[in-house]
Amino acid sequence: MPSLLQRPGMIGRLRMKNRLVMAPMGTNFSTSDGLSTERDRAYYEERARGGVAAIVTEAMAVSAGGRAHNNSLWIYHDRFIPGLARLVESIKRHDCLTIGQLNHRGGLLRRMVLNMEPVGPSPWRNPNTGDAVRPLDKAGIVEIQKDFVTAARRLWQAGYDAVELHAANGYLFQQFLTARINKRTDEYGGSLANRARLLLETVHRLRDALPDFPLWVRISCTEYCEDGYPIEEMVDLACMLEAAGVSALDLSGGTNESPALSRFCIQPPSMPRRTLEPHAKPITDAVGIPTIIAGRIVTPEDAEAVLASGAADYVSLGRALTADAHWPRKALGESAVPIRLCISCNVCFERLTLERDVACVTNPMLGTELEAPEFSEPPLAPAAQCQRILVLGAGVGGMEVARLAAARGHEVEVWEKAARPGGQIHLAVAAPDKEEVRPLWTWRWDQAMAAGVKVRCGVEATTGMIRGFAPDHVVLATGARPRPLELPGAVALQAWDVILDPALVPEGAGVAVIGGGIVGLEVAEILALRRCRITVLEAMSAIAPSMARNNRTDIMIRLRAAGVAFHTGARADRLEDGVLHFEHGGASQRLGGVTHVIAAVGALPNRDALAVVEATGLPHTLIGDANQPGDYLSVLRDAWMVGLALGLRPAAAITPENAA
Repeated sequence: MPSLLQRPGMIGRLRMKNRLVMAPMGTNFSTSDGLSTERDRAYYEERARGGVAAIVTEAMAVSAGGRAHNNSLWIYHDRFIPGLARLVESIKRHDCLTIGQLNHRGGLLRRMVLNMEPVGPSPWRNPNTGDAVRPLDKAGIVEIQKDFVTAARRLWQAGYDAVELHAANGYLFQQFLTARINKRTDEYGGSLANRARLLLETVHRLRDALPDFPLWVRISCTEYCEDGYPIEEMVDLACMLEAAGVSALDLSGGTNESPALSRFCIQPPSMPRRTLEPHAKPITDAVGIPTIIAGRIVTPEDAEAVLASGAADYVSLGRALTADAHWPRKALGESAVPIRLCISCNVCFERLTLERDVACVTNPMLGTELEAPEFSEPPLAPAAQCQRILVLGAGVGGMEVARLAAARGHEVEVWEKAARPGGQIHLAVAAPDKEEVRPLWTWRWDQAMAAGVKVRCGVEATTGMIRGFAPDHVVLATGARPRPLELPGAVALQAWDVILDPALVPEGAGVAVIGGGIVGLEVAEILALRRCRITVLEAMSAIAPSMARNNRTDIMIRLRAAGVAFHTGARADRLEDGVLHFEHGGASQRLGGVTHVIAAVGALPNRDALAVVEATGLPHTLIGDANQPGDYLSVLRDAWMVGLALGLRPAAAITPENAA
């Protein structure tokens, strides 16, 4: 019996081959002037090849003054049509529909980044930047509506199958829809009918101009804040949109106007799977047109459950397809390769916010679809020279090298000094709400085992042992160790040890955590659950700056609710009789009642095996934390590149005879 996901369906006149839609996710793969590139075409084509029924391409700015990012797509001029036509052609090669999302960010435009003027329904300030928002007059409203119509016509000319208006996630249409922001007293403010006027007029203009071009609208079912619009208003809005001729409703949630609210748009792992389901179902029940739902749908089981619940007719996959372009084929049984699951780390979204190209922790090859398509899915292209490879360290990085090398034909063995494999993954999953990180490890372990990689634990390599194994290349993936903390008067516990064994700190203890990075926050949260009194001291000016801000905001809200205190720009000096002396803002400060000091001051490369390997004279490579401590993104990118480079034939030397 076929799954619900496999069932074909209709959205207006468009036939959907299954129930899976790719959500609009930015890439920053376009040119600096908004043109489509070969890189973004390859990225989208790989996801079309992966089996999704329709792709909603990333939000495109409709106005010359309304671009989202330095390298996002633009559509305010006819010169963008040829590149988009080539993008559409690439997607349609794989029996996949192409939907173009149009957007204007309104008050969330960022003057300091793009010199774009924030505009909105009423005087306001962009909470992310503090930029003043200019209220639109009626002439400005009409101009933007016309921009949407002409942009939709360009999508139609480029061969798109439908257009989607982005009226969700805190952007211009939603700014008009919510009474929190819309304080107008004219026909565009007040009642829901008035606040929805900008959107509905735009819909009518599009229907008049392009009557046969299917139109979808994305709305946020809820704003996740006390003064946000109620679900009853969104049900009424959905009915208005259906009556206006909209073909489908794409249901999202939240608003990107602040990190605290943005975390409901791009959810951290603390939020439940299928998080939008209860908010979407009343809307789906109220309308006769199809609905599409997003919201932390990670596994095929999640997607099946959403459809079975009746919350929506189709499932929207965003980060899941960033992590694995072939998620649909695997979910539908068309590929036996396991799905590489999203871990909700939100590095993808964070990089866009920082004006970088999108990246994925669990999928190091993201963005290389153009350069390295032969490494996207097994079977991988074989190595030019098959070798005997020894990997020292069975953590995530070591197993990434091992699974790639074995899949390309190398003979691979992994030696692990500890009694069990996994390295720091045991730390990563021990903190609250971090079990979602485990697939980062299990997927690589399972792939390596399927490829025949032999792993030996409890092995401390010696020069003789390595020479006896006779590898062609040795990869040192021995990770890192916690950096020690010397604090007069204190014997500091290491955060790593406490995360693995919280009982090292008694319940109700007075704790000073030295270091406010990710590890410092996680050990603080673990001890907060033990009712400890916790103060975090961070020498830098910000807490956990390397952490994706949605996830950082999420944990900080919980820690502050638990009474955890924070001091940035603070340096611990000494502990005397339960009083921690530290410097803060150029002044000496005291913190009493400290019974335990916990060090979370970073990591050092673990290179204990390097001298042993060097003594063999064998070719070797340091990767990941053993090379330079970082995060899982840097570790896996490092390991991925080394795993693919093993067995390359050396390039021929350039001589006068062979020089071009």
